[in-house]
Amino acid sequence: MTELDVRALQQRLAAFAAARDWEQYHTPKNLAAALSVEASELVEIFQWLTPEQSARVMEAPGTAHRVADEVADVLAYLLQFCEVLGIDPLAALSEKIDQNETRFPVPERPDTPESRDRHSSE
Repeated sequence: MTELDVRALQQRLAAFAAARDWEQYHTPKNLAAALSVEASELVEIFQWLTPEQSARVMEAPGTAHRVADEVADVLAYLLQFCEVLGIDPLAALSEKIDQNETRFPVPERPDTPESRDRHSSE
């Protein structure tokens, strides 16, 4: 099996759409809508499951296949959306993680050595 990368997958999706003359439909608006629909189809699989059932969803081959298919659909539309708008999805994700690390710092835990040192000096 060859190693997959995001750029190669985006090019493969673009070639697939071009061969079928679908680029005309792949506008940011349409791709965002399709992404939303596919994400909803993923949610539908879990809609009435208990938390325990949802944690075991990949144990049943039929359900596991459905989940994997919907994940692929979501990712395909997201990659196409990024391609059309010129967004590097991995760079965007890395930047978002950086922002979240600043926005949501790790909370201090009361029984760590650092917090004991701080409390002993107060």
